[in-house]
Amino acid sequence: MKAALLAILVLVLAVPVLAQQAPAPPPTWQQGRSPDQASSPLAPHAQPPAPKAASEIPVNTIKVPAGFKVELWASGIDNARAMTWGDKGTLFVSSRGAGNVYAIVDQNGRREVKTIAKGLQMPNGVAFKDGALYVAEISRITKYEGIENNLDSVPQPKVVIDTLPKDLPHGWKYLSFGPDGKLYFNIGAPCNICMPPETHAAIVRINPDGTGLEYVARGVRNSVGHDFHPVTKELYFSNHGRDWLGEDVPNDTLHHVVQRGVHFGYPVCHQGDILDPAFGKGHACSEFAAPLLKLGPHVSPIGIHFYRGSMFPPEYTNRLFIAEKGSWNKTDKIGFRVTMVTLQAGRPPKEEVFAEGWMGAGGQFWGRPAYVQEMKDGSLLIADDYAGAIYRVSYQK
Repeated sequence: MKAALLAILVLVLAVPVLAQQAPAPPPTWQQGRSPDQASSPLAPHAQPPAPKAASEIPVNTIKVPAGFKVELWASGIDNARAMTWGDKGTLFVSSRGAGNVYAIVDQNGRREVKTIAKGLQMPNGVAFKDGALYVAEISRITKYEGIENNLDSVPQPKVVIDTLPKDLPHGWKYLSFGPDGKLYFNIGAPCNICMPPETHAAIVRINPDGTGLEYVARGVRNSVGHDFHPVTKELYFSNHGRDWLGEDVPNDTLHHVVQRGVHFGYPVCHQGDILDPAFGKGHACSEFAAPLLKLGPHVSPIGIHFYRGSMFPPEYTNRLFIAEKGSWNKTDKIGFRVTMVTLQAGRPPKEEVFAEGWMGAGGQFWGRPAYVQEMKDGSLLIADDYAGAIYRVSYQK
């Protein structure tokens, strides 16, 4: 009897030791690697510990078409991401990694950056409507009412919706109000490659008060940028393809929502014509909506914006600008630029480079364009989350 009790006691005491020795799970970005990729040196680029000082930002290396000019508009903005304008001319800027929301006030050409919220959970999405700033975190959206009148004494946020999924992988969101007055945002796949729950891998919309959630697009792995065509009012969005399928596949993509609720393929089909080796069995890519345009493998398209202004030459009207943050799951890096897409009825979309120069020889980069936003005068702002800066691109005839 004593021997049996002693054996049980030894087992009980050993359990915590065994638990402590269990290997830690791999980081989520490694999920989906094949055995022969286990020793790959490829990994996501680390975010700098602080934004670059204005004097350290080589704006003169950014190349744009003839007649255009690039200047540093604001700096010192840790992890500058999405941008939205307030009614009174305040530019609100989100961050994903820093957990902050910023307000930039321009007074006679002198810009002051104010931090109006701290310690949020990946507040990537910001939108503005009826005097209120809407901010999207991982599992909730809040709003700051009357914010432009209270930048130095920020009001307590009010919850719009707090029942969204809590998964961190691809959980950061992009917000915008559509032509229908509804609030649109993404819910990414909670993995690199998996069969996601019905609640994920989608673009959805809600009423401004948080009610009436509807699914607009499904089969969308990771879209953190969208815009509505100025004429047709239809939704266009960028999407990141899966990692570890190959360095040159799949392409990241641009999509067009013609009918609400359509499925765009993930995780069964990638880039419109490649079946996934695990989830594509028994399927055909023709079952899903094809992408409007292949943008290149792992270029990481994030912010997209249709040009509505009048400063740029007439041919730029309704062109779509795409900020490509740049690749990590690829040895020969690509992206790190802003492209533009011309959409014309009856013709295939045409993509061209608009701004480049964030990456130099040997794949070394000093910045990563993330989002684009238009100013009232028709110039274009580009947010750089790596350098922590915003650039202004203007045109002079």
